[in-house]
Amino acid sequence: MTYLSPTDKSVWNGRPSQSQDYWYQAISFELDNEGKQVALLGYCGDEGVKRNLGRPGAAEGPDHIRKMMAPMAYHLPKELKIIDLGNIVTENTDMESSHDMITKQVEGLLQRRVFPILFGGGHDLALAHGRGILNYLKSKNERLGIINLDAHFDLRPKIDGKGHSGSPFQQLYEEFPDNFHYLCLGIQKAANPPSLFDLAKSTKSQWLDMEEFRLDNWTYIAEVLQTFYKNVNKIYLSIDLDGFSSAFAPGVSAPSPMGFSPELAFKVLDWLALSGKLVSVDIVELNPKYDKDMQTARLAARCAEFLLRKIFRKQS
Repeated sequence: MTYLSPTDKSVWNGRPSQSQDYWYQAISFELDNEGKQVALLGYCGDEGVKRNLGRPGAAEGPDHIRKMMAPMAYHLPKELKIIDLGNIVTENTDMESSHDMITKQVEGLLQRRVFPILFGGGHDLALAHGRGILNYLKSKNERLGIINLDAHFDLRPKIDGKGHSGSPFQQLYEEFPDNFHYLCLGIQKAANPPSLFDLAKSTKSQWLDMEEFRLDNWTYIAEVLQTFYKNVNKIYLSIDLDGFSSAFAPGVSAPSPMGFSPELAFKVLDWLALSGKLVSVDIVELNPKYDKDMQTARLAARCAEFLLRKIFRKQS
């Protein structure tokens, strides 16, 4: 069973203020028929994590991100509307119904020219999210570039015919082989066996591993981004929090001390936000059960705030 649950409005609270100074003051809960809008949508599901033998808990992630966003200072244009659509909730093991609902929501938001940002939940979310974007772009005949900040390719085969948190991009390739353009930043060799590198090559995926994805190698990273950018019309960004070093993101399904730093990741976010081609974003794999002092949730919230502030920056 899958259902769309309204957000508990009590998660949106912060320091009292007479003017709109903080995020919690800017949030509304219904889409308008006009004007620039951003839609926040949560995915409360970690069936895909369980199928991939990860540690469950990501279903609790979306509201923890909201709680950390709520008291942050708000620097977006006042005419921009921020809409919280609630959470798509997976009950029992019916992950596929959740995916169908997410796909329809994303496609519908893009048709209404609303910018979606999704909070997970397991990284299987990327299948549903990407499918919604690709369905939307199909009639426009536009090429979608997928950029994944992650330690893992997430190109694994399905298990017993079922998808999981390690298979979303392989499934997108199978469904959209003629419009699959994939770049993964932060790949760790210790987390990806040789068979996955072979799969990446067979899908014509591109990647930078941790030996290349370093702050002192930014000039080369920017060249890779620029080349990728030139060959696509729109970009879908997926941020898997387990790509960060566990020093910054302990609350994830698969932590690693060897991940990238927020400083490097935010340079990529800045580059993409200013590219003009970013069409949708998700932030996945927050597992509050293993977080420390909400450190990972705070990082996820900062990623969302930073991206939106850069995309919809005030014009002086």
